[in-house]
Amino acid sequence: QVRLVESGGGVVQAGGSLRLSCAASGSIFTISAMGWYRQAPGKQRALVSRITRGGSINYVDSGKGRFTVSGDVAKNTVYLQMNSLKPEDTAVYYCAADLDIVNGFSPDYWGQGTQVTVSS
Repeated sequence: QVRLVESGGGVVQAGGSLRLSCAASGSIFTISAMGWYRQAPGKQRALVSRITRGGSINYVDSGKGRFTVSGDVAKNTVYLQMNSLKPEDTAVYYCAADLDIVNGFSPDYWGQGTQVTVSS
């Protein structure tokens, strides 16, 4: 079992920045990749970025150039630095962990989520 705990969400004005943190505990040696998803009101949960145990990083288009994922999967932590935030970035952000990324990032574990609200 893996437990993920996020922190760092909050309310920020458009153009501002936030840094989300995620710490994993439990059977952490089994994690192959960690990442961030977000779910805006009325929308499906969507991938923001992920980082593998080997350090490979991917971003989806919505965050490229503004969001930076960092951390060390082997050390059980991952971060999401979000700059130049826009109102459309408002969502619940979830940390996720995948035990096997052979078929792509398909999380096996989820955090409880942290709310990010960007005011205009």
